Amino acid sequence: MNILLLGSGGREHALAWKLAQSSLLAGSDDSFYAAPGNPGIADHARCVALDATDHQAVSDFCAEHAIGLVVIGPEAPLVDGLADSLRNSSIAVFGPAKAAAQLEGSKGFTKDLCERAGIPTAGYVRTASLADATAALDKFEAPYVLKADGLAAGKGVVIAETRAEAAEALTDMYSGRFGEAGAEVVIEEFMRGEEASFFALTDGETIIPFGSAQDHKRVGEGDTGPNTGGMGAYSPAPVLTPELEAQVMERIIKPTVDTLRSEGMPYSGVLFAGLMLTDSGPKLIEYNCRFGDPECQVLMTRLDSDLGEMMLACAHGELDKAGDARFEEATALTVVMAANGYPGTPEKGGSIDLGNAEGEGAKVFHAGTKRSEDGSLTASGGRVLNVTQTGENVTEAKAKAYRAVDAIAFPDGFCRRDIGWREVEREGRSG
Repeated sequence: MNILLLGSGGREHALAWKLAQSSLLAGSDDSFYAAPGNPGIADHARCVALDATDHQAVSDFCAEHAIGLVVIGPEAPLVDGLADSLRNSSIAVFGPAKAAAQLEGSKGFTKDLCERAGIPTAGYVRTASLADATAALDKFEAPYVLKADGLAAGKGVVIAETRAEAAEALTDMYSGRFGEAGAEVVIEEFMRGEEASFFALTDGETIIPFGSAQDHKRVGEGDTGPNTGGMGAYSPAPVLTPELEAQVMERIIKPTVDTLRSEGMPYSGVLFAGLMLTDSGPKLIEYNCRFGDPECQVLMTRLDSDLGEMMLACAHGELDKAGDARFEEATALTVVMAANGYPGTPEKGGSIDLGNAEGEGAKVFHAGTKRSEDGSLTASGGRVLNVTQTGENVTEAKAKAYRAVDAIAFPDGFCRRDIGWREVEREGRSG
């Protein structure tokens, strides 16, 4: 079967690496394409120039190259309705339709759905103007959680410690800081607890649990500084126990899938739930309609099942025939190496020498890299590399991952040195 993967980040490199191992690509005539891809993805797929915003061009490419499955990696094409356009051309797609992708495309949409379906989440108010938002602050206590309603590359959330800070942040948000994504702002109750990520595959009927992870959103060690797209992650997240996972499936994931289906918006693809583990149980922070980045990297490192077969079953509405997802018991941990200046304006063009980083079993996923004319590797984005390792627990995986990080020469970059710190502390106490 011919497969097309859309995207160019670390998440897509991880998907490409795992898809390349699929039985769907076992035939000598099978072809694997990626658009636009990156230097790491190029090791597994043929990278092609294709604009995901041009739905007709993507459909034409699929027809010309007899594509049997399209995997849409990033959220923007899903929210833009690319999956709908491809399905209208009878092309199998892994990823939700535009209506269902509103789960990520509009935080207000998701909060309203939670209210209708009785899904546990933070109290909230949707606001459409600065005046409304400022007045709504009176309904909440500090700290204040302010969220741009639309897509903001993981950076549209502000947590303000005082009312004055919240008012200033709202003025900033309604002044265009997040562009169209900030045309509306959702103000939420601050939830206390520990965050974790839970994933499930669904074709709109069948739901299969697909692992857990814990991300590190803040740019600085000890979870300080501004939010980023993610500075590192590990999987599984032991804090999300089997009992808690069962609660998440029953109280959060299943009601979401059932409600969307009943309202004519069946969800097909991966459902990524960001959770807060509160004293009263797991609560939904937000949904993403694609794999997390960098959570995808650690999930794919542990996955034992055939990813392509599961995605195809999902696309065809036959997930009930796919069986459960199988994962290695080992812990996987990834460290993001970012360009100096991130999450502000990153310094692009810095030279990278991977050295022998993959010599001890590590896997380096490319996120923001490109090849120069002379073949050298340089930085082309904010998050540049995802250095990934496995171990018997988080402590071991962390130590091995940072040995691999230290084997890489990237003088214009940086990373957090404490990925997995919460679980390392817990393992130290229990050991």
